[in-house]
Amino acid sequence: MSLAEAPDIPTIERPDPATLRLALAAIGATLLFASLGQTIVSTAMPVMVADLGGMDHITWVITAYLLASTIGAPVAGKLSDLYGRKAVLQGGILIFVVGAVICGTAGSMGTVIAGRVVQGLGGGGLIVTCMTTVGDLMPPRERGKAQGYLGAAFGVSTVIGPLMGGAIVQSIGWHWVFFVNLPVGVLAFVVLNRALPTPVERSDKPVDYLGALLLAALLGSVVLVPQVAGTYGWSGLPTVGLILGLILALSGFVMTEKRAQEPILPLSLFSNNTFLVVNAVGFLVGMGMFGTITFLPLFLQMVKGVTPTASGLFLVPMMGGLILSSTVAGRIMSSTGRYKLMPTLSTGLLALAMLAMSRLDADSALWVIGAVMVLVGLGLGPVFAVGVAAIQNAVPHSMMGVGTASTNMFRLIGGSVGTAVFGAMFSAGLMRNLADALPGDVSGGIGALGAEVVNALPAETQARVLDGFSDALHPIFWAAAAAALLACIASMLLREEPFADG
Repeated sequence: MSLAEAPDIPTIERPDPATLRLALAAIGATLLFASLGQTIVSTAMPVMVADLGGMDHITWVITAYLLASTIGAPVAGKLSDLYGRKAVLQGGILIFVVGAVICGTAGSMGTVIAGRVVQGLGGGGLIVTCMTTVGDLMPPRERGKAQGYLGAAFGVSTVIGPLMGGAIVQSIGWHWVFFVNLPVGVLAFVVLNRALPTPVERSDKPVDYLGALLLAALLGSVVLVPQVAGTYGWSGLPTVGLILGLILALSGFVMTEKRAQEPILPLSLFSNNTFLVVNAVGFLVGMGMFGTITFLPLFLQMVKGVTPTASGLFLVPMMGGLILSSTVAGRIMSSTGRYKLMPTLSTGLLALAMLAMSRLDADSALWVIGAVMVLVGLGLGPVFAVGVAAIQNAVPHSMMGVGTASTNMFRLIGGSVGTAVFGAMFSAGLMRNLADALPGDVSGGIGALGAEVVNALPAETQARVLDGFSDALHPIFWAAAAAALLACIASMLLREEPFADG
């Protein structure tokens, strides 16, 4: 018997139409709440790091959140399989709010990063449990359309977050980017309490705490290795030690999961073609997506001289493309029950869009940048919609939570590794390009560069600095294009399992 044919015992009854609509609205609001916390800081980061630290800290604000989300996702997915989606969703909201308060009241970069870790633990669990709950509430054939809409909601947050972040920074200060969506979280908490059923029976199976701890160590090591290697080199003692720790964590995790009564991440999933291919594609796409979100606002603010708010507006075209392609992909899945071709076409388009981004420089017209961002969105949307629905269709219901969590986990690992690697590439390129370009009276050197500092430079020096910024960013988008191309090739290996009607 294959994994997909394993006994499938639903844990909750599907609600009546009115309750279903209320539940889906609450799930959408929760997803928006969590994903806003992930994206709202991107346009605020240049101001934030200038206030609290320096340019060399810019990737840690994102990396800390992604790392914690990566760890929190599979743990929350498994807990929701054991104890129900409602409790995990409400607990995730509370954790996320605590993290937002820590960040919003921070007076140092270390405190912000600590708060982002707490936020990420809650946010990662919220995103995957929202998507899993849709699998509980709707039959397989209808999930495609719903997951398409959730992908669109994620796309909305991708743009609304940076746009809101830029506006808030310019008006009332960066601390408030962490408070603005808390009312949405409170509302979602209340509505979820009304719309989702509470499981009648609680699982008496033990939680795989050791497996969760080893998985956290493994994922943390995977994400941190590029960061540490960028500082100490690949042959440096800290890097070698971290790699050894990664190997030990991996070995311990595999042995623990083989023996666990209820493993946190069942190893049997890795024999499933859909699980493997979808998550490989998600990992590679995550690298390109977070590279774009992190570094495009920096390019626009530093090289093109636009405001933080205006730099957020340039993600609107990406949102439009993502919403359109995600919604269309969901409708196609629901009407035909098929999905194999869509990830291949969309990741091929994403690779072309990233190649186009690698050509951007100080002379690029703003409308060209907007057009490229439309293509990026069109390439991302179907990957979100297809991946979750395909995995939920291919794994037994008892593993739906952790299976759904895997899509977010691998995409976030890709985003974390990509952000760390791209950040190291950018820092190295910036040091190389600007080593002799700055006058000696620029206090703090390259680490202190901001839009105001660049604008105050003499015209000739300013031109050299802007060219240096552009040249440092180009390799990032070349690497993102290569990742998207690999995702396109990997998606061709997907074995399609048509959706059931019931």
